[in-house]
Amino acid sequence: MTLTLPPYDPLPPPPDDRDDLLEVPVAALRPTQLCVGLAEVRHRIRDFANDAVDERRRYLRRKPVPLVRAADGLLWMVDRHHRLRALLDLDPSATAWGYPVLEVPAGGPEVVLPLLASRGWLYLHDGRGRGPLPPASLPAGLSGLQDDPYRSLVWKLKQEGVIDAAPLIPFHEFRWGAWLRRRSLPPFQSHCLEPALPAARTYARSPAAAVLAGWRGTAAD
Repeated sequence: MTLTLPPYDPLPPPPDDRDDLLEVPVAALRPTQLCVGLAEVRHRIRDFANDAVDERRRYLRRKPVPLVRAADGLLWMVDRHHRLRALLDLDPSATAWGYPVLEVPAGGPEVVLPLLASRGWLYLHDGRGRGPLPPASLPAGLSGLQDDPYRSLVWKLKQEGVIDAAPLIPFHEFRWGAWLRRRSLPPFQSHCLEPALPAARTYARSPAAAVLAGWRGTAAD
């Protein structure tokens, strides 16, 4: 099976005026993907745990979540899953800030999810790359997200500067993960990425990866 992600509409950027942001309970947000890379989640938990509460809130306000708001009041998050999953694990009552990127004049997942799918704003593959699964497979909250080791691997490559960020491309890191899944890598897990990192770096810097946003070529670390 070859994991192929659909075309997408870019995500609208956050508003310049941060007074227009919505403060929302993290536990109430509905995810638009089935999995995360737990290596990144654990890293973000450590970062949040070392921050004072006021510092954490200022940071979250600078990193608002793109939200789809339905008429029934449900809020679907189209990015920031790792950051907010880490925050939720640390503080189940935490709030974050978001901004609407789509208003749906009706309610219910059966209405909202097809609209998101038509924009490429759903990631419906599980932690082993199987899918696309039905939109009804999405968990109701962030705590139900699976672990995808390839997503962890891509996060590590971004941290090392091998891959550049592309914040307005939905599921940018999963697109890289899908590409790496088609390469030969030794066995690895989210808590032990080292076996796969040398080969993953080589593949990510190769000309074959130039089709992906965030490719930096053969530049040194």
